[in-house]
Amino acid sequence: MDHGPNVDYHECDELLKYKQKAGLRLFFVYSAIYAVFVLLNTVFPAMMESAVLFGLNLAIVYGFGLIIIAIILGLVYNAMCSRVERRLDTGGIDPDGGEA
Repeated sequence: MDHGPNVDYHECDELLKYKQKAGLRLFFVYSAIYAVFVLLNTVFPAMMESAVLFGLNLAIVYGFGLIIIAIILGLVYNAMCSRVERRLDTGGIDPDGGEA
């Protein structure tokens, strides 16, 4: 008894490509930050024990920072994609920022 989707939702190919590129860029930014964290833990484990903020060690602060950065990057991705979706819906502007 499938009645189909509640909303008929279609995305143009240009928008999908933009979202893929934006997502990959932000993924690589986060991956680089995470790679530094892993590198510090493997090469300089004693450094991670040093207190840096309110008596918390670098491992805890960096770990919470990774979580916060992931949330921020998610919000940035949402804002970027929403901006492009509004442009495409209201004026036929190309996803790369130029006129269509």
